[in-house]
Amino acid sequence: MNLILFDDPTIRLDLSPFTLTRPVAGIRVGILTIAEKWEKTFSSQASFLTESYLSEKFKAVVTSDNLLVNGALCIDDSLIDVIKNLKENEGLEKNGVKLAVRSPGTDVNSDSIRYQHYEKEIVLIDQVWKIFQHNGNQIRSDFALITKGRKSSSVNDPYTKIYGEVGKDIFIEEGSIIKASILNAENGPIYIGKDTQIQEGALIRGPFALCEGSHVNMGAKVRGDTTVGPYSKIGGEVSNAVIFGFSNKAHDGFLGNSVIGEWCNLGADTNTSNLKNNYENVKLWNYTKNGFIDTGLQFCGLMMGDHSKCGINTMFNTGTVVGVGANVFGDGFPRNFIPSFAWGGAGGFTTFQLNKMLETTRKVFARRNQTLGEVDIKIIEHLFNSTASNRIWEKKN
Repeated sequence: MNLILFDDPTIRLDLSPFTLTRPVAGIRVGILTIAEKWEKTFSSQASFLTESYLSEKFKAVVTSDNLLVNGALCIDDSLIDVIKNLKENEGLEKNGVKLAVRSPGTDVNSDSIRYQHYEKEIVLIDQVWKIFQHNGNQIRSDFALITKGRKSSSVNDPYTKIYGEVGKDIFIEEGSIIKASILNAENGPIYIGKDTQIQEGALIRGPFALCEGSHVNMGAKVRGDTTVGPYSKIGGEVSNAVIFGFSNKAHDGFLGNSVIGEWCNLGADTNTSNLKNNYENVKLWNYTKNGFIDTGLQFCGLMMGDHSKCGINTMFNTGTVVGVGANVFGDGFPRNFIPSFAWGGAGGFTTFQLNKMLETTRKVFARRNQTLGEVDIKIIEHLFNSTASNRIWEKKN
């Protein structure tokens, strides 16, 4: 079967700003992205059915026998067994949501498909807060998937304290450096990726994932249910947060119950509030409603889209959403929804003009020995134009 991960249009919009720059299955939750979970399970390279402006980067490969899986759906053993036994033009659905289809075509809404209702519970990442909400259990699931039948590297530093068993509760890939730290896996596994660093004085509690090439800086305090994606840096205090990759929160300051996209940077002493003073449920900006919705959660911090940055001492209010390519700075609390390509802070915003934003992005890529390609530039240009309606100050001009 040919594996294709498709975007449900409603879910896709609900998962903005993260899906403005990637298919739904490109979201990282646990150690892996959703796409990587399916690829490892089926030992197959996935392709994507997504928005047209993303399709040059995330291509669809179609054959005569396709397994189409909802890109928001996380794997579990019982679900996999059912999906593997689907026959041609059979599908699974739950509560009206198409989960998986086996078909010679790509139309999951075709009248020729016979859907059966899936009775068991599923993990569907259909709102942005579910990324951090499900992250701990997804670390556990991915840990088992990644480490099965493999041998962990050892911790050779005599000044590092381990709570748990290396190879069983803690898995360390080759090239990792760990110095004078505490790794506590009593509440969940700890995964240390290839060529990573955990520096002196770091305190880490599982479930925790540090992906390839990433660093935990000196003296960091990391609580459980946290993922640091590839080639990122964290410092200060981090709790139940997901960093997709190529992003830095390298300094002191608190990040909690939050999701940070790729190519982001949080300035020194940036703090996110994750609990309202009156303990009421947190409301969060929703791109489908074009307004705020009740998350049903007491704890919810910052959702920051790709390529966004903030200056030193930035203070983000409880339940803040920052779009793609924004630059936030200045004193006080900025608004709870900061549109894509915004420039400013509590004192007001202007537009981060496209040529200036691209100039900054090229410099950020160059620091990681990467080049901002023409395909990525086209995506950014599309977003700059398509998100202009959210930049309300432009309407007044």
